[in-house]
Amino acid sequence: MDDQYYRKARSDDGISVRFKKILGNKRAVLAALIVVPVLSFVTFSNKGILKRVSLEQEKAAMQEKVRVAAQEQARLQEQSRLLEKDPRAIEKVAREKYGMIREGETVYKARKEK
Repeated sequence: MDDQYYRKARSDDGISVRFKKILGNKRAVLAALIVVPVLSFVTFSNKGILKRVSLEQEKAAMQEKVRVAAQEQARLQEQSRLLEKDPRAIEKVAREKYGMIREGETVYKARKEK
């Protein structure tokens, strides 16, 4: 008599029942067969999202290199212009880069402490 008031425990596994229900629903199976490959193609192919993100990062790095190179070029062009016209700039480069001195000058070199 007590059996009519209590719910009987199911003997089958809940996961297998759900899996069977999903496989029984032909629309869900068809949708999964279409959606999963399309999403994986969109994400992982050569034209996918991950490839695009990596190309965007590479593009940003290249643009930064171009910007740095343009600044260096502008600096070198300015230095070249000064060397063509300004005798002080020529003297400065000769003294710093080539170690040249004027007649009668004495050069003292200081040792750098470590």
